[in-house]
Amino acid sequence: MSKLVTPHGGKLTPVLAPKEQRKELLAKAKTLSVVRMSSRETSDCLMLGMGAFSPLTGFMKKADYDGVINNMHLSNGLAWPLPVTLAATKAQADAITVGSEVALVDDESGEYVAIMTIADKYGYDKEKECKTAFFTNDGGHPGVQKVMAQGEVYLGGDIVTFSELGYDEKYAGYYAHPAETRALFESKGWSTVCAFQTRNPLHRSHEFLCKIGNEVCDGLFLHPIVGKLKKGDIPAEVRFECYKAHMENYFNPATIEMRVYPMEMRYAGPKEAVLHAIFRQNFGCSHLLVGRDHAGVGSYYTAYQAQEIFNEFKTGEILCQPIKVTSSFYCKRCDGMATDKTCAHDPSEHINISGTKVREMFGRGELPPLEFGRKEVLEILTRYYQALDNK
Repeated sequence: MSKLVTPHGGKLTPVLAPKEQRKELLAKAKTLSVVRMSSRETSDCLMLGMGAFSPLTGFMKKADYDGVINNMHLSNGLAWPLPVTLAATKAQADAITVGSEVALVDDESGEYVAIMTIADKYGYDKEKECKTAFFTNDGGHPGVQKVMAQGEVYLGGDIVTFSELGYDEKYAGYYAHPAETRALFESKGWSTVCAFQTRNPLHRSHEFLCKIGNEVCDGLFLHPIVGKLKKGDIPAEVRFECYKAHMENYFNPATIEMRVYPMEMRYAGPKEAVLHAIFRQNFGCSHLLVGRDHAGVGSYYTAYQAQEIFNEFKTGEILCQPIKVTSSFYCKRCDGMATDKTCAHDPSEHINISGTKVREMFGRGELPPLEFGRKEVLEILTRYYQALDNK
C-alpha cells in the first residue's frame, strides 16, 4: 500500500463548507459588512478553502505574520515563507471590531466567497514586506506593485469559504483539492510523487525536467496555476489545451496526472518556490522540480536562488523536497535535450529555450522551431497568437 508524505503540520485543514451549507452561508454573508479582496487575496482564500495552505485556516494574525517576515516560520515554529494576508484601509479597519464577522467579496467579480471572524487588526511595513518577500522594493516588480497598492492594515482571523468561483466547473475533471489528489495517488499505488509547477505551456526544457522527475518518482503531477497572471502571460484556457496535447502525445499516461489550482502568482522567486513545495506536500507530493529561475520575473533573482533557499531549512521541516535541475537546452551535437551538467559541447551548439523567448517569437509573428516545442503545442499557440493579431 502506498504511503504519501504527511501534510504540512500533520493534517489537512480545509475550511470549505459542505455543499449543502453553502446557500445558507451566502445568505448570511449578505447580511454582514463587506471586505473586498484583491485578486491575489481571493486566490489565497480559495487555497485556504480547499486545504492547500494547511495548516492555515484563515488570513494571518500578527504573530504569524511577524514570524514569516522575520524568519520564514509561523509563530508555532512551522516553516512558512510568505505572508497570506488580507489588507484593508485604516478607515475600513477602524469600522470593524475584533470578534465580529465580515463577508469577503472578490473585488473583480463582486461574488461573495467567504465569511471571516476578525481576530486581529495590525499595521505593517510595506517596504519591509517587499524586501523580505520579493528581495526588492522596486516598483517594476508585479508583487511589489500589489503590496504597495493595498491598504495599510491587515485583518487576521479564521475563514469559512462557500464558493470556488466556478473553477471547479470550468476545469471539471482537472480541478482537485489536496484530499482528492492524495486519494488519487494512493489509488495508483504511488508513494513518491514529483510535482511540476508551471505558468507557461510546456516547451522542450519543461518536458525534459518533467521526465527527470518521472524517472525519480513513482508518478509525475503536472500542476499548472490557473489563477491570475501578469500582463503578457498566456491565458489559462489556452495553456490548458496545450497541457492536454502534451500529455496525450509525449507522456506515459500510467505515470502522470494533471490537475490545476487557482492561486495567483506572486513572482516571489525563491520564497515562492518554498511555498510551492509546502502546498505540494499538502497535495501529497514528495518532490518538486526546481529549475532555473523558478517563479521568477525579470532579473530580480539569481538563476538558482530558488534552489539555494531550501538549504536555509532544517532537515524534515519541509517534506516535499526539491529536485534541483540545472538549465536545460537542445544541443545540436547531442541531437537532443541536455544540461550544463551532462553536455560539454560549445554553447554555439546549444539552442536555449525559455517561455519568454517563445512568447517573443510568437509576438513577432515567428513560429518557434521544433527544438523549442512540440508540434501539437505550437499549433495551439499559433492559433492563439493569430487570433490576437486579428483583433
